[in-house]
Amino acid sequence: MNREHIAHLHAKASLLYQHARQGAARVPVKARVVLGLFLVAALLMALYTAFTAKDASLHLRVQHGFHNAQVSVWVDGDLVYSGKVTGSVKKRFGLIPTDSVQGSLSQIILVRSGQHNVRVRIEPDDATMQEDTISGDFTHNTERALSVSARHSGLSLSWQGTGSAPAETSSSFGWFSRYAGSLLLTIAGSIMSALTGYAIRELPGRLRSTSGSAPKAELGPQPSVPLVSQSEGQT
Repeated sequence: MNREHIAHLHAKASLLYQHARQGAARVPVKARVVLGLFLVAALLMALYTAFTAKDASLHLRVQHGFHNAQVSVWVDGDLVYSGKVTGSVKKRFGLIPTDSVQGSLSQIILVRSGQHNVRVRIEPDDATMQEDTISGDFTHNTERALSVSARHSGLSLSWQGTGSAPAETSSSFGWFSRYAGSLLLTIAGSIMSALTGYAIRELPGRLRSTSGSAPKAELGPQPSVPLVSQSEGQT
């Protein structure tokens, strides 16, 4: 790229900047403040979406021995799944009924990447409630399978393929993303509320001033009518 072309681009960019600056100077200060707050709110919402994006998945696989039970799953204290499961009487050789019941559940749950605590609760209709917690690390765009075995004897959780639950470790990024996302959403909501209140206060006055000036513009200048004096009328 030669120097003349670079100088031409530089001059064109400078001209566009001058036009943009002059146009911005003609915009009222209140309008610029409102536009700036709106852009800040949009940026905060975009950051909140990035922080809270669910880019990993938890594959819940439940094997239970109950006729009817309620299954609930929490991830870091947030309820992410709740549903009913049913079981059927197990038959020996496919013909002879036994005293045991079996049922299963397979469910995909979207989560954020990072370290999470998963709590599973089983509430059978004919047995005592069971609950257990396990910790696991989820990487970006991956799926982890959690095997849940719920019997009358107890409840057990394990990550499928690992043989045992991973060690519980703290994740500073997971903590930051969770609380930073809530903070960004709160700030963005406050800004949007302020903008809405400003629009409610200012818009009616703007509309009244516009509607009041419109009829005057439509009438235009009126011709002056000469006044006839009393003496001229008597003459």
